Amino acid sequence: MIQVGVNKGAVIREIVAIWLLTLLAIRAIVALVEGAGLPEIFLAAVPILFMYVPVWVCWFRGVDSFDYPLYLPRFDDKEAWSSALWVNGMAIGVILLPFLIGYHFWQTLVMGFQYEGLWPESPIKLIGYQLFFVAIPEEFFYRAYMQSRLDEVFRPKWRIFGADLGWGWILTCLLFAFGHSIVLFQWWHFAIFFPSLVFGWMRARTGGIIAGALFHAWSNITVSILDTLYGILPPSS
Repeated sequence: MIQVGVNKGAVIREIVAIWLLTLLAIRAIVALVEGAGLPEIFLAAVPILFMYVPVWVCWFRGVDSFDYPLYLPRFDDKEAWSSALWVNGMAIGVILLPFLIGYHFWQTLVMGFQYEGLWPESPIKLIGYQLFFVAIPEEFFYRAYMQSRLDEVFRPKWRIFGADLGWGWILTCLLFAFGHSIVLFQWWHFAIFFPSLVFGWMRARTGGIIAGALFHAWSNITVSILDTLYGILPPSS
């Protein structure tokens, strides 16, 4: 998959172009739905763009999109799923307790919220939305294609917990974090860089995207549940 003799400038221009154009298109769709009253069904274009823009770019370049890999493993691919679940268990086991403690003190001592104990009213909807509408499409776009493509010109040179990583990993995480602000600005978007380091590490560690997609969804679901428990989000959100 890693190509030899790739023009670094051309790859960077390609990545910046598809990143900016895709996110501007998504911003326009969101604005039309939320501001102009377009039916919410049009938001389905968001995951479609994230998943298929890289496929279209591969078609235009004349390369196989499966090489990046722009696909999910088969359900009977025990090796892929066991690897994904193992790295998720390891990451969650390391991160969960410190994160919960840090979250509690940040929201109570800094932001002034208090634990209210209310849970989301539709947990199944929350899980389905975060996994299929957010995590998998974004991992297709950022980790499967952008990180892999950038690795062709910024060859991985660091060995980190069994994964070969390089500047392509870092650049993808930056684009991922600040891409959120193109769609809808929030001051805390810079912090998205840090969990995305784990998403990218999982991509490199397992060779696929399902591990990162599962952890991505778990991260979003956990934050949504905590935000509801602490009264930041209403249970019906």
